[in-house]
Amino acid sequence: MAGPLENVRVLDLTTMVAGPVATMMLADQGAEVIKIESPRGDLMRNFGSINNGMAATFLSCNRNKRGLALDIKTPDGIAILKKLVATADVFVQNFRPGAIARMGLGEDVVRAIRPDVIYVSISGFGESGPYAHQRVYDPVIQALCGLADIQTDYATGQPRMVRTIVPDKTTAVTAAQAITAALFARERTGVGQHIRIAMLDTMIAYLWPEGISSLSFVGKELDPARGQMGLDLIFRTEDGYITAGALSDAEWSGMCAALDRADLLEDERFRTAASRAVHGAERREIVSAEIRKWPTREILERLDRAEVPCAPVLTRWQLLEDEQVKANEVIEIHRDTTLGEVRQPRPAARFDRTPAEIRALAPYLGGDNAAILEEIGYSETEIARLGESGVLAGRKPDRT
Repeated sequence: MAGPLENVRVLDLTTMVAGPVATMMLADQGAEVIKIESPRGDLMRNFGSINNGMAATFLSCNRNKRGLALDIKTPDGIAILKKLVATADVFVQNFRPGAIARMGLGEDVVRAIRPDVIYVSISGFGESGPYAHQRVYDPVIQALCGLADIQTDYATGQPRMVRTIVPDKTTAVTAAQAITAALFARERTGVGQHIRIAMLDTMIAYLWPEGISSLSFVGKELDPARGQMGLDLIFRTEDGYITAGALSDAEWSGMCAALDRADLLEDERFRTAASRAVHGAERREIVSAEIRKWPTREILERLDRAEVPCAPVLTRWQLLEDEQVKANEVIEIHRDTTLGEVRQPRPAARFDRTPAEIRALAPYLGGDNAAILEEIGYSETEIARLGESGVLAGRKPDRT
């Protein structure tokens, strides 16, 4: 069965992570995504472990796509891209503001070719303002959006980064959702539109519900750090680490029972959810000391019986063997004649009628040059000329 976005064609001019992961999600759901790279290739092709010329990081951001390596700074390159625009439903780019227009592919040009196109611009800060001209990577957004502040070490007062690129990946999810919403609107109205997504905007909206919500009432703001959730985090056991959280009265009662500390139920500091929050540091100190007395397996079993949310802290190696991960069939193994066995997570959303799936691994640079150009009317002779002139570049993998 085909995915829910079958017959949607996406031109993906994005690089790095946010844009490529967004378009990969569309590809997982059945869209035909053509990744258009410069002859040098996406910078992500150089990061992470590399197997037979394929970087694991690039592979994990670009599966299910076709690859076209094209120099769009040349007249021939622009001509090819414009022919592809005529066939496209979605055009996605994440160049710095103004760059795409200078290349001759601004919204006005693209929409003149395909009036109902969904034109998507992903940026770090938006198209105007004092930061708009700056280059941006994930840590810059973490610093500006409040995430580093949320991660502040309360012992030292030093802000800290999250050790994974949350802004990039959150922007990817936001972009993918926005694109499908725009496609739905087009089905109803026949009209395309321009979607603008800034990483900074995305992250402020993402963090607001619990990380910044205490600033909601104008004139009645509370310090967000004071009410920050996350007091029940990582606890050391006799032989490892777990996480456990007790927010409701029932969960707190269960935790006290699991720890054989029924006396804590009578402690005035912990009688209500509000008082437990006020005395969070003391509560965490007590809980930490008690959990440390138990072996991991035993305390997790006791907490589970008491209906307290809990889990072992797994290493990334261990998650591959976790029974719940296996039951969910999250991790798939795909066989590739060039790369061998490749492990990837399946698309997270499961559709019962139009399944999302991994149909192909990420393309090598320009791996589909000839096939794509033939589809828009270029002859073998013309394709060979474009390759010789440097307009096209890439490597055709030895795959079956």
